[in-house]
Amino acid sequence: MIKYLPVYERNAKIFQSLINVKAQEMDKKALDIEDFINQLSIDTATWGLDIYENELGINTNINKSYEERRSFIKSKYRGIGKFDKALLQSILKSYTNGETEVSFNGKFNLLLEYIENNTLNLVDLETTLEEIKPAHLDYTLALKIKDKIAVQTTDMFVPVVFPICNQLVAGGEFL
Repeated sequence: MIKYLPVYERNAKIFQSLINVKAQEMDKKALDIEDFINQLSIDTATWGLDIYENELGINTNINKSYEERRSFIKSKYRGIGKFDKALLQSILKSYTNGETEVSFNGKFNLLLEYIENNTLNLVDLETTLEEIKPAHLDYTLALKIKDKIAVQTTDMFVPVVFPICNQLVAGGEFL
């Protein structure tokens, strides 16, 4: 901005100070605009997640990570419409970055691939599935895990060895 001043005013300390203050204000405005634009997308929203949750009737839980909240919001948006295989796959995709498979043999069989460093909130997934599925249909949920997995509780971090209960899917095969 200084280059737009007349030559005799460019070296004046008063004008340099005024322009520096205005430049800082403009930089802050640019950051505010960028932050606002980030809130327009669920994938980049932070403080805007409250607005999305309010619109969908979701109770805001600030103890959850942004990724968990975003997954739940996406699943709620995707859960609107006719209940079918495509809808289920769309919802499953909002919870994992891995492959998903849906099949039907009297009940829905859902297979999720767990990818390392991906937060997978099974409680929210189950809540979403219960809300959108017809009451007479049942489902099974299986995880396909290629690496070691650790289970995190709200109180502590505990590595867990899963016992075999009924059927446990490991590596795509029933144990």
